[in-house]
Amino acid sequence: MKTTRNLWPLGIIGAFICLIVGLTTVVAIAVTHRETLVNNNYYEQELKFQDQIDSIARTQKSGAAIHFDAASARLTITLPAAHLAQKFSGTIELYRPSESKLDREFPLEPKADGTQTLNLSQLTTGLWVARARWEAGGEKYFLEEKISLGGK
Repeated sequence: MKTTRNLWPLGIIGAFICLIVGLTTVVAIAVTHRETLVNNNYYEQELKFQDQIDSIARTQKSGAAIHFDAASARLTITLPAAHLAQKFSGTIELYRPSESKLDREFPLEPKADGTQTLNLSQLTTGLWVARARWEAGGEKYFLEEKISLGGK
């Protein structure tokens, strides 16, 4: 007489082994995954957010603008002439959300007509955020525009 072998114990043991291997893999991935912050001082920036909101509101009233021409990869920032007549200082930041080491910063030095143009053709393709910050007459101003280089 031939006896049949019961495979249930092997199936249960195999399921437990798969579960243990899967959990070990997930834990190993979670432990070795390095989560980098885009900004090291994000908490301080969050506390200053109301100042940012006020700066944006002032900028919208002033008529300043950022324009990006994708065909020529040129970024043009236009400031009101009244700001240039006052004590003026500022910067342009090209911020790369996916890789902070590619960030660039330039001085904001508009021509007499209030415009400054940057050639962005040498930058890595992808999403960038152009930010212009300046101070004129004791008031702070802020412009921000998301731009996509090399994409459609």
